[in-house]
Amino acid sequence: MRTIPDGLVRRYHEQGWWTSETIGDLLTRELAAAPDTEFHIHSAIRPWSGTCREAETIARRLAAGLRKRGVGPGDVVAFQLPNWMEAAAVFWASAFLGATVVPIVHFYGRKEVGYILGAVEPRVFIGTELLGDNGIDALLDAVPVIAMVGEDFEELLEPEPMPGTLPTDPAHPALIAFTSGTTSDPKGVVHSHQTLGHETRQLAGMYPRDRGHQLTAAPVGHFIGMVNAFLIPVLDRLPINLTDVWDPARVLALMTGRGLTVGGGVSYYMTSLLDHPDYTSDHLPYLRYAGLGGAAVPAAVTTRLARLGITVYRSYGSTEHPSITGSHPTAPEDKRLFTDGAPLPGVEIRLADDGEILSRGPDLCLGYTDPDLTARAFDDEGWYHTGDIGVLDSDGYLTITDRKADLIIRGGENISALEVEEILLRLPGVAEAVAVAVPDERLGERTAAVVRIQSGTPAPEMSTLRAHFAEAGVAKQKWPEQLHVVDDFPRTASGKVQKFAVRRSLVTDHPHPHESIAASPE
Repeated sequence: MRTIPDGLVRRYHEQGWWTSETIGDLLTRELAAAPDTEFHIHSAIRPWSGTCREAETIARRLAAGLRKRGVGPGDVVAFQLPNWMEAAAVFWASAFLGATVVPIVHFYGRKEVGYILGAVEPRVFIGTELLGDNGIDALLDAVPVIAMVGEDFEELLEPEPMPGTLPTDPAHPALIAFTSGTTSDPKGVVHSHQTLGHETRQLAGMYPRDRGHQLTAAPVGHFIGMVNAFLIPVLDRLPINLTDVWDPARVLALMTGRGLTVGGGVSYYMTSLLDHPDYTSDHLPYLRYAGLGGAAVPAAVTTRLARLGITVYRSYGSTEHPSITGSHPTAPEDKRLFTDGAPLPGVEIRLADDGEILSRGPDLCLGYTDPDLTARAFDDEGWYHTGDIGVLDSDGYLTITDRKADLIIRGGENISALEVEEILLRLPGVAEAVAVAVPDERLGERTAAVVRIQSGTPAPEMSTLRAHFAEAGVAKQKWPEQLHVVDDFPRTASGKVQKFAVRRSLVTDHPHPHESIAASPE
């Protein structure tokens, strides 16, 4: 882990941004204060309805079962579950035990999961019987405690719940969240109880108090989905409503039938509702606010929402530094619609000579599981080098203008172009391959594969490409959704492919799908 400068540590403690409270302490106090708060899982596969007291009891029975099996403070508990009640039970149980929880995106395949398990060496893995189809069960031989929801999860539950929490140093890791980025393997981002606790309080403070009973659809394997599902509603003593699949028709029905609100996320969540044939003006009262972030936020989207009377506000952050900037719903409209906000309490930002955004603050992570990545991304003064390019206006509001990182953000999910290219190059007949982002109205960006074929070799069919990526074992969201064959690439004088020129060519020369472009794999 990185060394945080002593001056920053003192400042964060003096300001009350870091406290002696662990995540287990926070949950214990707040769940006890509102035990009868409703908890609903809106799922066609595994629905559940009850109270936070009932869900906490299951979590504490699980904590007792894991403690009986030797799990305690500092041990790693990994889970790969959709937005189900059992995911909350695992997360809360880990916090009560002082264990380090590792949520894994539920659609990750054996390649990603294999890397994560090797990086964190968990004592516990809890998944679902559905994962057997992905070949993940073959990766679990070295994990001491394994359980699958739908099979033997209940066998871990002791009859008597574990009371209280186990003593834990709040400066120690509470969470390792894996995120795809500019490296081909997921990056393990380590957050302490202090950084995660501050982020929870800070993000809760950004949300409108009159936002209603909000539906969370972001996967709990993602940092923001996990915080919005398992921490912020508890802190605010509001009902928990989760769905395990983003189905616009189902969400629209829940809004009018159950009075649930949708409060934003990536732009796609909002636009997919407005564009659905079931949408009517009756849904608008349940779309009062739209806090947008997690991917590029086009001005056309914020303007469209604002014209409907929706209060739109943008934010900027990452798994490493979750809340760097943001606009409060009461901020001036031009700031909310067209900038990514101002630095949040405790956060400092500055721009390097090339415009790269550097940030630091009490919610900044401790570093990565890979020390080499940590050394490259953090400097001795505690600054995180984000890889994003931005500009600051005269009022201190930040606008993201570009990315140094070669990253594709599809519906809020980070996809490494390098990883996609490595798999493309293993396809017979492919001499050279480039993966780039192309704009998409629904998801923000999609992945386009541009390949140069070896002489005398036929161009691959899209079906062949999909079968190849399926065999590689990567998540379907990472599969290229456009395929283009070129004679050669635009290059620099030294022969390096000019990716910006490739992207520009796809947008200007191929603005609409044609026969060589794949349909979505969804």
